[in-house]
Amino acid sequence: MPSFDDFRLNTAITRALAEEKYLIPTPIQVRTIPTVMSSRDVIGIAQTGTGKTAAFALPILHYLAAHARPATRKSCRVLVLSPTRELSGQILESFRTYGRHLQIRTALAIGGVSMSGQVRALLNGVDVLVATPGRLIDLVQSNGLRLNQVECLVLDEADRMLDMGFIRDIRKIVAKLPVHRQTLMFSATIPRAISELAAQMLRDPIKVAVAPTAATADRIEQRLIRVERAAKPAVLIDLLRREKVDRALIFTRTKHGADKVVRGLVGAGIAAHAIHGNKSQNQRQSVLAAFRNGATRILVATDIAARGIDVDGISHVINFDLPNVPETYVHRIGRTARAGAQGVAVSLCDTEGAAFVKAIEKLIRMSIPASDRRVPTRQIESLSKKNITVPSLSGARPKRKQHRHGGAAPDKHRHRQNAETTNGMGSVGFMHHHAAPGRELARPERPLTAGFEGSGRG
Repeated sequence: MPSFDDFRLNTAITRALAEEKYLIPTPIQVRTIPTVMSSRDVIGIAQTGTGKTAAFALPILHYLAAHARPATRKSCRVLVLSPTRELSGQILESFRTYGRHLQIRTALAIGGVSMSGQVRALLNGVDVLVATPGRLIDLVQSNGLRLNQVECLVLDEADRMLDMGFIRDIRKIVAKLPVHRQTLMFSATIPRAISELAAQMLRDPIKVAVAPTAATADRIEQRLIRVERAAKPAVLIDLLRREKVDRALIFTRTKHGADKVVRGLVGAGIAAHAIHGNKSQNQRQSVLAAFRNGATRILVATDIAARGIDVDGISHVINFDLPNVPETYVHRIGRTARAGAQGVAVSLCDTEGAAFVKAIEKLIRMSIPASDRRVPTRQIESLSKKNITVPSLSGARPKRKQHRHGGAAPDKHRHRQNAETTNGMGSVGFMHHHAAPGRELARPERPLTAGFEGSGRG
């Protein structure tokens, strides 16, 4: 059985790994770390939770330790791009954890917070910059960052960046990078657009795949419950009461839908919170922290907001709304059954979701065991009458607007679609190869529509 000692990483890195009690590398780490240390470009195909962050962070830190030099002002040596703010924060934390005994300068560049602090952090240059595409372009446009010193580019969750419309932004960023660099791309799936992007950006890459592209974890018990749409809230409540739930991540298609599910759960006496693009940066950070430490056991999320959630101990993933993109189903359920644990994935399927199920089953090459569930009309009506104000994590209860007749204000979004989603490095180093140029968070990062001008995003 391999160990981290087999990679001959810098002793300061192996010391940090031992302190974290990381002893046995995962399959993606076993195959990726030596390849990156040999200065090759890499395409890594792995689901969330397989340890891919360490697969690129460890060899990058090893290289930086072996080739230490002062950073150039307003520049970075390593650039890591990820699709969401929370994922970016987790990647940065991994670099800081593994590199705690090294003299490595790091910085985070994400939207939803003031840019002035990020500009100051970059003023004297950093070794590692983790960023979302929108904020990175803002920094370049404002002359707060130059990209001409980048030795290694990492694209994490490339398929999700495609889903979120960031591919044009990425092409414009890559055009600003040095021609000679090392490029590492990681993705759970490889659709055609990602294959084309890889062909343009990477040079003679090594492909590392730890599982079939569309495979779902063997340790996940998948179930499908066929139910009328109006009965979904009642079925969800019953499910959470009957099952032994350690932590549950519930997916909805829209931000408004996530809030509505939380109101129903709270009304039934089940503590829950939502995370989506309408939440502030501080709200999303608080909710994620509470979910990690177990203070919140039920988290309702949209796909974009949940993309960066990397939490062990999620026993259940529940699709309150089935995704209309089959690959998204694979992303969702991959958040349970981590680190050798078992997991349960339950999907509530109404008439609209039936077509989505066929596409999902075709992708994962298996039929999901299904059952029917009927709920008494009076139970559905009882739930629909509840209008619950959800308590905040700080303990303050948000005020409810009163209508002129004394009741709560009607939901002005009721008839509006509010969708948030979907639609090792040896002595040669990073400069060895050529590549062709090319959530508590607020809203997700927005892609540019043209060039580096006029982005104006916070």
